[in-house]
Amino acid sequence: MMDCPPALRDDAMLTVLRGERVTPPPMWLMRQAGRYLPEYRELRAEKGGFLELVHDSQAACEVTLQPLRRFDFDAAILFSDILVIPHAMGQDLWFEAGEGPRLAPRLAETALETLTPAPERLEPVYATIRLLKQSMPSGRALLGFAGSPWTVATYMVDGQGSKDHGAARRMAYTQRDRFAALIDAIVDATADYLIKQVEAGVDAVQLFDSWAGSLAPDEFERWVIAPNRAIVDRVRASCPGVPVIGFPKGAGAKLLAYALGVQPDVIGLDETVDPVWANAVLPEKMVVQGNLDPLLLIAGGDALNARIDAIRAAFPTRPHIFNLGHGILPDTPIAHVEQLVRRVRLDEGSNGVGAA
Repeated sequence: MMDCPPALRDDAMLTVLRGERVTPPPMWLMRQAGRYLPEYRELRAEKGGFLELVHDSQAACEVTLQPLRRFDFDAAILFSDILVIPHAMGQDLWFEAGEGPRLAPRLAETALETLTPAPERLEPVYATIRLLKQSMPSGRALLGFAGSPWTVATYMVDGQGSKDHGAARRMAYTQRDRFAALIDAIVDATADYLIKQVEAGVDAVQLFDSWAGSLAPDEFERWVIAPNRAIVDRVRASCPGVPVIGFPKGAGAKLLAYALGVQPDVIGLDETVDPVWANAVLPEKMVVQGNLDPLLLIAGGDALNARIDAIRAAFPTRPHIFNLGHGILPDTPIAHVEQLVRRVRLDEGSNGVGAA
């Protein structure tokens, strides 16, 4: 068993991650450090690009802290990318301007065994976490993260993002043993990566399965539920008590199967999930996170306030972390984020930790 951090601090975010209710709910936003912030754009231009920021631990620390300074969120999420895992597994990684990430060689054409692992490529991430532990505001949680195996595999097989993840789905159907070996390798790399993030100082971790919604039910069981459960079990075995957030975007009606099969401490809801339904079907003690539509945050106004109130009302007794249903979009007005924070914390001071 590896050394793990001391007992969780008594703050709102970590209190909820432990399964206790807090009113108003703690909040953070996926992609809260990013292009909607002018200070981020300025630093990215100075450093030359996204990966340059990720690999510069001082800069990545600064980017991680920027949204906490502006909005006083209850948690910071490590500034990095899910594709650092295939990079560490031996693929080349770069970003094409206006087109997104690229990985080479494509595993649709190349055997995984021909890659030369380069785990040292993850060292800047751990260095960033250690810097953050020295710089985080008191009472704020630091979240680590990784991509889930299915989502990471879709990029590794095709060498880039795609609309239907067809290359990975075809491999999963027609070369099942080969695809299973890839998933198993990603499970091993990801579990080790998250455990080392905990060793470096994160308080909790989130698994992003951004493309879980592209799979049929039996494929969802094999390539989403089983691999995520394996990672969760290994993280818990090495660092018991460290909360794990699972985010299966697009799971829809398979959300309950994910909750029961993976057994994360917290389950993230994307914006398409009815929170009233989720509250009714999910296990009684499971913490939920989400699920405001990022586009509604761009719209703002009365509609934004009404939806914030509806999401909060959907969880009258369940522990809840307020978040978006996916990442904040680059053209989000800062004033609307400020509106969101004010509205979520409307009753701050009238209740407290443990209030119903």
